[in-house]
Amino acid sequence: MRKAESQRLTGLYAITPDWADSERLLAVTEAILQAGCRWLQYRNKTAPPALRQAQARALRALTRRHGAQLIVNDDPGLARSVEADGVHLGREDAHISAARDILGNERLIGVSCYQSLALACKAVAAGADYVAFGSVYPSASKPQAAPAELALFSEARRSLPVPVVAIGGITPDNAAAVIAAGADALAVITALYAAEDPGAQAERFLALFGQSPVPESAAAHPQ
Repeated sequence: MRKAESQRLTGLYAITPDWADSERLLAVTEAILQAGCRWLQYRNKTAPPALRQAQARALRALTRRHGAQLIVNDDPGLARSVEADGVHLGREDAHISAARDILGNERLIGVSCYQSLALACKAVAAGADYVAFGSVYPSASKPQAAPAELALFSEARRSLPVPVVAIGGITPDNAAAVIAAGADALAVITALYAAEDPGAQAERFLALFGQSPVPESAAAHPQ
């Protein structure tokens, strides 16, 4: 069985910001994972290769301690080198088949499909394990992104056999409508990493999925 078949992406999907301060990145991420988030994407568009390698390795160790999945943005080679659980590809990134050649069948491949169900169908046919649509709401990280209508998530949920992820400007206050429309997971950057209390913010997101915070003892000693 492929890992993609046994590890279904649901709930809160935290995505890291472009922070060069690794100590800060790890501290905030740990608070989010301690709250119960079990999906993390390492995304840093501005870091040089050596810093990306160091941060990805540190996040791999952190996610393992908390029993969480680590996905690397854009870079199948980096995902493989740090033994991440998968890679997330965008329009300009490596093709799905090329990424699969690098990562094998045991790791996940997610694909950004923007506002296009047709693109999502093509991605799934090519082997994508999940698809993402956005921007759902105006986004600080991608202010020029075109909007993805909520109806798209309902269509995708009916049409596709893989998890559907929503991204773009999502907060605990506007997320319920996205989940109701059909999103299996919410990908969040700013509302988590810029929050005054990232751990408490993660708990608010998780509560929308009926997921309770992880007790501190369980978070420190995952099974």
